[in-house]
Amino acid sequence: MANLYALILAGGSGTRFWPLSRNTRPKQLLRLFDEETLIEKAVNRLAGLVPPERILVLTNEAQLDGVREVLPQLPEENIVAEPARRDTAPAIALAAGWIAARDADATMIALPADQLVVKNEEFRSVLSAAADAAATGAIVTLGIRPDWACPSYGYIERGDVVEEATSNPEHPVHEVACFREKPSVETAAEYLEKGNFSWNAGIFIWTIPTLTGEFRKHCPGLADFVEALRTSDDFSSTVVEQFPGLEKISIDYALMENAEKIYNIEADIGWDDVGGWPSVAKYLDQDESENSSRGPVLSIDSSGNIVFSTPGMPMVALLGVENLIVVQTKDAMMVANRDKADDIKKLVNELPPEFL
Repeated sequence: MANLYALILAGGSGTRFWPLSRNTRPKQLLRLFDEETLIEKAVNRLAGLVPPERILVLTNEAQLDGVREVLPQLPEENIVAEPARRDTAPAIALAAGWIAARDADATMIALPADQLVVKNEEFRSVLSAAADAAATGAIVTLGIRPDWACPSYGYIERGDVVEEATSNPEHPVHEVACFREKPSVETAAEYLEKGNFSWNAGIFIWTIPTLTGEFRKHCPGLADFVEALRTSDDFSSTVVEQFPGLEKISIDYALMENAEKIYNIEADIGWDDVGGWPSVAKYLDQDESENSSRGPVLSIDSSGNIVFSTPGMPMVALLGVENLIVVQTKDAMMVANRDKADDIKKLVNELPPEFL
């Protein structure tokens, strides 16, 4: 696929992973599972499908140096800091302009930097099928095959199979009947039982002409921005001058709710959103009392705890406690109730600047 490009969105903060995550070292720059950061995994799983020179990473100024440090295989000009936070639609438009200046007929994959995918070969196979489907002029979304009734994800309801867009029978292409917001537990269970609902992973595939055409219909300011970048003699200056003034809007609201031709491929790729410490726990060492840990731990009469220590930290001893999250770094320790994992960002909001 000589004209396939990839955008990796790497501007998130990941406050649920404090104290490991900081402003300059957010979730995508953490080594949660092994010696690779999540963003390294995102780039490396594209190997053989998209070469490094056709991968663009969008981040912000605070994280720019950290991203460049872990991705030395990418050309420096391929890692760009957004001059302002304008949400996903302007970010995607920025990438579309960058790509269009190189190949106005290219196909583009847009994906987050902070997700975990275990089945990399399957992932590449699905993306290849999605790129073929995008060539029909559709916006293509990847849906994740759900294995439980999760209320924390958006869902994609699939319609009929689109035979003419299906290049690989192992990855049938379906029409998108509807995008569903995060449901109640009961509604999620109904989705699972029906069998034609997927988790929305926020991964999109489209051609540049399709994307810019949809922008022209629904967000003409973004279409103008893409064209300005495509024809610019100074890409960086154009970004600095125009990007901060773009409407702050997500790609879901900008296009997904308005575009007429949207397809979906359901994928079984070992995907995890890695939304917080409980998500990480299942990949850590486990003991017979369902304690999950990385680093030295002594546990007596304790169960269901998560302990994560950075290298060189002292042992954590647990005695008679349940369902705690204990995270220790060289300058901070956090102890939280496991059921309050989503509220860790409340702590972050109260921290002094030196711990952010």
